Amino acid sequence: MRRAMLPVHPPNLTLCPHHPGGGAPPGGRQKLVSDRNTSPESVLIIGTGLIGTSIGMALTSHGRQVYLRDRTSSHALVASSLGAGVVGVPDEVDMVVVAAPPAATAQIVVRALSRFPTAVVTDVASVKAPILEQVRLAGADLGRYVGSHPMAGSQHSGPLTARPDLFIDRTWVIARHGDVHPFTMTAAEGLARLCGARVEIMVPTEHDLAVAEVSHVPQIMSSLMAGNLVDVLPSHLRLAGQGVRDVTRIAASDESMWTQIITANRDVIGVQLEKVATALDDVRSHLDSPQVVYQFMRHGVEGTRVLPGKHGRTQQDYVHLIVEIPDSPGALARLFADVDAAGVNVEDLGIEHDRTREVGYISIAIQPEKADALAQAMTGAGWTLKL
Repeated sequence: MRRAMLPVHPPNLTLCPHHPGGGAPPGGRQKLVSDRNTSPESVLIIGTGLIGTSIGMALTSHGRQVYLRDRTSSHALVASSLGAGVVGVPDEVDMVVVAAPPAATAQIVVRALSRFPTAVVTDVASVKAPILEQVRLAGADLGRYVGSHPMAGSQHSGPLTARPDLFIDRTWVIARHGDVHPFTMTAAEGLARLCGARVEIMVPTEHDLAVAEVSHVPQIMSSLMAGNLVDVLPSHLRLAGQGVRDVTRIAASDESMWTQIITANRDVIGVQLEKVATALDDVRSHLDSPQVVYQFMRHGVEGTRVLPGKHGRTQQDYVHLIVEIPDSPGALARLFADVDAAGVNVEDLGIEHDRTREVGYISIAIQPEKADALAQAMTGAGWTLKL
């Protein structure tokens, strides 16, 4: 059945409810969400930035019908031109995905639950517990709502940065709460898996603590370090290497979006910042103690090793072979060809540039049992290894 299209609504994202009683749309059939397939056939995405547009592109690549809505109409048009769906709001839909800024998310979720009384509604905001509480206080149908959070993205924003493979092999959290219906969970999980993600189930408060630890506080620290560079002399900035660029990369993220995320999760973030402040104060007070400084640095090394990588392994599961590579056309292709000829699988990869020489350093993460063989093969092929 072809779905009738309604006019695009004004830029305030208001979806005026036609059925305040919560029944089936007039003239439409009653469609039970529990009878649907595990992944939605039709989806309305409200918000067409990086995440919303990427979801739309992933869904349309699997043949799903996707509708797009954004308070900035040009964003929705750009997303549509990229293959993320068609601009407009349908009469009925299987699922609504709210990909709006955190401050607006709860209000839009409530409107969507009222406007589409048979649809599952999820949002992809970076905080979950405050949004759930706002939806609860509004008296909305919590059975058809569950928050979610795809752990993917970058410091860039807007539909032009989107891509359909953004979520492949990335974690997608479904924030299960006590009032959610099982079919809502099934639909949300189906959405995530259709986008290629790995599903992780958490309660909202656990999610908010986890993202404070691994995302929100690191963002604050990166912004703090980058902000400190504003007053550094230009002659000093010329000494900057790859390290400071790595530390400050995410500081280029959308400051308006991050302001909303941080203020929404402020209580949990505040506790984490107290821990960081205590550690900083401790090392600052003992800068003349090699033992204290060593333990501080050593603790950081241990932290890098516990981060999960490919297939859930940690960095300590691999050996990192560092190869010097000239800054010349074809050098990278030749290096990969020599690695391939050695029959070694690359688990992870990093690159750092030498600021004074026209060379770079490729860090190749491999399984320990392959390290000696690859080192011999690369040396034999004329590459210089950095010890």
